[in-house]
Amino acid sequence: MARNARETRRRLLEAAGEEFAEHGIAGARVERIVGASGVNSALLYRYFGNKLRLFDAVFSELAAESVDAVPITPEDLAEYAGALFDHHQAHPKVVRLAAWYRLERATTQLPERIVAAQGEKVRKLVAAQEAGRTTRALPAEELLALVVHLSLLGSDASPVPEPGTAHDVRRRAIVATVRALTAL
Repeated sequence: MARNARETRRRLLEAAGEEFAEHGIAGARVERIVGASGVNSALLYRYFGNKLRLFDAVFSELAAESVDAVPITPEDLAEYAGALFDHHQAHPKVVRLAAWYRLERATTQLPERIVAAQGEKVRKLVAAQEAGRTTRALPAEELLALVVHLSLLGSDASPVPEPGTAHDVRRRAIVATVRALTAL
């Protein structure tokens, strides 16, 4: 068992991330989390209080890292969608956690770090729209949501296209779709 609080917390978050991504909040089991982390359940409850707060900590950390990982390019939303797609493919656990969050925590406020990062992306998109560098066909918030959702095609959160479709084929389709939708 780790004696270092930071390391103990990291191990719990890592094991919990795997468990929640696989089973969601309701299906996750504290026994499996502590078993995978090598940390006793008393420390889990000491650090996080309960399973729900542990999920929130995992989701907040991983989702915020994901939102920060791909900077928006308002003048080329198609390539931004492609970069998001690449990120989703490289980090399927984050996509699964976000899907579980929407299913099991939809009535709660998103973590502040995510709200702030998304707000900054919307502000950049508004500025690009006002400068005529990107489409004004939709309000910035809706345009960003559309691009983000299109970037999820082929991920664990999307029923289409067929599993096994080549990464580059899906990416090209997403980029072409966003390019067509955002053409000036």
